[in-house]
Amino acid sequence: QSNMMEESDTYHIRPNHRFKPAVVKGYIRNIVRERLSDVQYEPETVAELTRSLAESVKDKVKTAEFDRYKIVVQVLIGEQRGQGVKMSARCLWDADTDNYAEDVFMNLVLCGDSFWKLLLLKT
Repeated sequence: QSNMMEESDTYHIRPNHRFKPAVVKGYIRNIVRERLSDVQYEPETVAELTRSLAESVKDKVKTAEFDRYKIVVQVLIGEQRGQGVKMSARCLWDADTDNYAEDVFMNLVLCGDSFWKLLLLKT
């Protein structure tokens, strides 16, 4: 009876693949440069652009086989007028499996600081 239970137990708590920050950072960098290279900063449209970029990154990361992770994408786009910007996030973290990737993008056309922080959390 116990042998049968062991064979049928297929529920896995831990992820099968470790998160690779360098791979995800490459995804972020490619998406940001492709979508924002010639974009001008417009306060009226930045909310939709932020949502769209976050969804694009999330969709791309989901194709990378990081199963059993919860993907959290945080995007900030703002106009750069000489001031500094600091951003933080807090979460519960499993040091063995959880990690993050981030990228900062600025261009003269956008006149903005697009700060990306991608956190992957085990569910």
